[in-house]
Amino acid sequence: MSEQTPEPLWIAGAGGVGREALDTALAAGVPVAGFLDDRARGTAVRGLPVLAPAELPAGARYLIGIADPAVRHRLAGLLDGLGGVPATLVHPRALIAPETGLGPGCLVMGGAYVSSGVRLGAHSQVHYNATVGHDSVLGERVTVYPGGNVSGSVLLEDDTTVGSNAVVLQGRTIGRAAFVGAAAVVTRDVAPGDVVIGSPARPMPRGRGRAG
Repeated sequence: MSEQTPEPLWIAGAGGVGREALDTALAAGVPVAGFLDDRARGTAVRGLPVLAPAELPAGARYLIGIADPAVRHRLAGLLDGLGGVPATLVHPRALIAPETGLGPGCLVMGGAYVSSGVRLGAHSQVHYNATVGHDSVLGERVTVYPGGNVSGSVLLEDDTTVGSNAVVLQGRTIGRAAFVGAAAVVTRDVAPGDVVIGSPARPMPRGRGRAG
């Protein structure tokens, strides 16, 4: 008896991460109905229709393909309020170890490795070729960019971002809404809202741009 085909998925965001989410869905055999994006509404992206997020059909499955945690937070509230159902999407070439839990709306791209005993909160993303070590806890809407390396027993609080090729060493805590810049090496805890760069990572002065 063949497996039942999953219900079609709507991807919120028709930009780069949204199209990478489409690539992940295609590889996983998950049908995609279209995109949700105010700026591209009424067009087609990769041959799929684009609706406004407010036009999500009630009861439809959705995944947010946007890197910015604040935007994911806002869109999840809108889409949940419309009766949408957040779906988790994992590329078949990602490796998810035993005793690991993924919350609703998570996206794990190809080449990613999520080790044993890890917890990913709702709407978190682990991009391609990124790794998350054993017993780490990722809060809601966390983003680990391509090539990011999160060591074991790390706590990434809600809305944090680990930039491309950055390294977070064992047992560190990254506070809520903090941002670890590209190629940074985090050797000590990061305070909530801080942007850290360099090796070893140090906070940037408040008000300066983010290096992701």
